[in-house]
Amino acid sequence: MKENENFTITNLTKGRLPSLPFTQIKEKALGKDFVVSLVFAPASKTKKMNLIYREKDKTPNVLSFPLSKNEGEIFITPTEAKKQAKKFGRSYENFLQFLFIHGLIHLNRLDHGDEMEKEEKRVRKEFGI
Repeated sequence: MKENENFTITNLTKGRLPSLPFTQIKEKALGKDFVVSLVFAPASKTKKMNLIYREKDKTPNVLSFPLSKNEGEIFITPTEAKKQAKKFGRSYENFLQFLFIHGLIHLNRLDHGDEMEKEEKRVRKEFGI
């Protein structure tokens, strides 16, 4: 599914994705010119990617891959997101948006810490997440 030339969403899972404001979130977090590919992938694929690229043998909820200064890819594992949403007391839809924002901020080359948290809060506030 194509959103626009600077943002694409691909669903590699058999599940149906909820209709969420991914384009608006992406633009608020990184601007219109940043090119983002969002992929919803099965646990088998993201677990393998996590092992290859991060040397972690577990299924991630989200993976971010900055490709250049203005381009990146985000992979979200819907089955993992569903499980973890309950743990965090969030709805599945809310948690998907939370993970997407987290992934976007990583694409902006920020690592976990105060600055990243501040940026995430700024975007979450705008969308009530």
